[in-house]
Amino acid sequence: MALILGSSLLAPFAEATEYNHIQTDASTVGFSYKQMGVAIEGQLKKFDAQFSFDSSQLAAAKAIFEMDLVSLDAGSEEANDELAKKDWFHTLAFPKGKFVSTAFRALGNNRYEVSGAMTIKGKTKDISAVFTMTPQHNTAVFDGTFTLNRADFAIGEGGWADVGVIANDVRIQFHLLADAGK
Repeated sequence: MALILGSSLLAPFAEATEYNHIQTDASTVGFSYKQMGVAIEGQLKKFDAQFSFDSSQLAAAKAIFEMDLVSLDAGSEEANDELAKKDWFHTLAFPKGKFVSTAFRALGNNRYEVSGAMTIKGKTKDISAVFTMTPQHNTAVFDGTFTLNRADFAIGEGGWADVGVIANDVRIQFHLLADAGK
């Protein structure tokens, strides 16, 4: 009897859940870098996502994020105007960036790694990001970070290419809220 009761209590937790809808209005994507040794932070205000993640079926997991680079917010109108220019993101010619996953792998303790191709400013590079997944009934929170090398994507050309003035490493952090069953 105790075995049957114990099994029935654990059954809801044993069932895997597929999270397949990112709540973009409840999610954030931020970035940070150093300019002349001073930490600068900003955020991406708009993005779209196609997402399917079931921790029991990682081979079938996918993530496609389309980033609206025009919505980059570096903290001031002057900085945002500069980011739109040709030497930076050249948003007139390249208004969108895109990440397409190629593989997911489990790292243990609800930690995972996603690998894929990131395209910004017409240049594509392979990247990987480590994230945690915290299930909460029919939703889950996905928190992670990765480092992007701006020179790989020709972000900051010309006089801005000097990584001594503006660091090459840009840390991207994401906090995504996903639903199940949409």
